[in-house]
Amino acid sequence: MITFEGVSKVYPDGTVAVEQLDMELPTGELTVLVGPSGCGKTTSLRMINRMVTPSTGRVLIDGVDVAGQDEALLRRGIGYVIQAAGLFPHRTIVENIMTVPALVGTSKKAARATAVELMERVGLTSAMADRYPVQLSGGQQQRVGVARALAADPPVMIMDEPFSAVDPIVREGLQAEFLRLQRDLGKTIAMVTHDIDEAIKLGDNVAVFQEGGRLAQFATPRELLANPADDFVAGFVGRDRGFRSLSFDSAASLDVAPLSEVTSGPEQLVLDQAGRPLGWTGAGLGSTASPTPTGGAFTSTDSLRLVTDLAITSPVGVVVRVDENGVADGVIRHTSLMQQLESRRRREVDPA
Repeated sequence: MITFEGVSKVYPDGTVAVEQLDMELPTGELTVLVGPSGCGKTTSLRMINRMVTPSTGRVLIDGVDVAGQDEALLRRGIGYVIQAAGLFPHRTIVENIMTVPALVGTSKKAARATAVELMERVGLTSAMADRYPVQLSGGQQQRVGVARALAADPPVMIMDEPFSAVDPIVREGLQAEFLRLQRDLGKTIAMVTHDIDEAIKLGDNVAVFQEGGRLAQFATPRELLANPADDFVAGFVGRDRGFRSLSFDSAASLDVAPLSEVTSGPEQLVLDQAGRPLGWTGAGLGSTASPTPTGGAFTSTDSLRLVTDLAITSPVGVVVRVDENGVADGVIRHTSLMQQLESRRRREVDPA
């Protein structure tokens, strides 16, 4: 557990970066610090590994004040991932990952074996081991940064906007990979981002900071969306928080209609020989030979947010459900989806 007890940071010119921060980051969970620029989230993060010294208060890891620990030893026991990876350009990929194990006395053979194993774990091939950072894409370099942070198997990791320097598609892949790793490893992680969507997607807990370095709310993503603490939090989370909250519920509960609903009528679903959806045909749509694309399909394991998005963008207001093999097994119309979401909302408001 990482604990902030009455922590403040005031610079010599009087600027208050962090003000009386009391916060506990649970063991084995990922806590995301989010807020506008200049709100103290990065300053708070860097107090954990003593890159910034508090003006008042204490930061503790598992009950031990970091101020009383040797800086070098403390930092070797905390994985650190930064924006744009921060790799040593003159070292190979495997040498970058071996950095901390080498510092703590691990043999070169054992350190290299661990590094290669970590490369594969974060989605890199062992063939990349002897390449240099410049020979890798931005997303690959960021994976190396994560592997390097994990190399000494630290119980605690801090991450400063680790995925912000890559394009949106690569970023989404990195986020998914990191969530998979965290499910396997269960590290205690403090992560900074300026992106509320990323915070909600990745965090077990979200700490929302506001200008002046004050903690506005600490909550789970679901709680944050459902019950923002004040107008500032509500505004920062966004007016579409109801739509975002659908990310936490599965589409498995949806009642879908049989495919027979769309085999005749103004729009018809075209399937391939295996029963996979190809697109729509009908008035104002494509032909059977060249149907209008569906825009995507969903499975029962997807979120209600995805289904809602697909319904909004569907050319015919109908979303196709597919099984694990991509074979269509039902459809849901936009009107039916909205009715079911409204029924769900009413049950949440009045469970009786």
